[in-house]
Amino acid sequence: MWEDMLSFLLTAVLMFIFWFSLSGQTKPLFLIFGAICSLLVAYWSHDLLIGKMEKGPDLKKFIRMITYLPWLAWQIVLANWHLVYLVLHPKMPIDPTIMRYEHDLKTNMGITVLANSITLTPGTTSIDADRRELIVHAISRKTAEDLLSGSMLAKVREIEGGARR
Repeated sequence: MWEDMLSFLLTAVLMFIFWFSLSGQTKPLFLIFGAICSLLVAYWSHDLLIGKMEKGPDLKKFIRMITYLPWLAWQIVLANWHLVYLVLHPKMPIDPTIMRYEHDLKTNMGITVLANSITLTPGTTSIDADRRELIVHAISRKTAEDLLSGSMLAKVREIEGGARR
């Protein structure tokens, strides 16, 4: 019950902040209509934005996620340089493949972070995800090998709660 109320309120506040940042309206009538619309949207969709938490908020996971972001940004830079190489190479050595990428992540958050990280990294796209594996498109052999090296999976495992395997 409290989780649903908290989810609703957080969604309403986020919607209002988003609305205000786009509109910039400060007249009371506009603020009231913006708040009403935010409350209505939050009522209909609060479970979509926030969802059910598997556990309560975890400061350690949050800190691990923050430390993961610079690593991910660097991987994105490296992948961009690889794509520049592929595009500028006279023979364009593109070797696209679709592969199954098995993982042992336990939480929806971990699976989502891994799938989104793969998609954010140029040259790879997550096509499908389930509890055991991801279906991934890789543009070249190198991007597939980089993914199969397991470094991204290991980093996401750390976020999820510690290294395994």
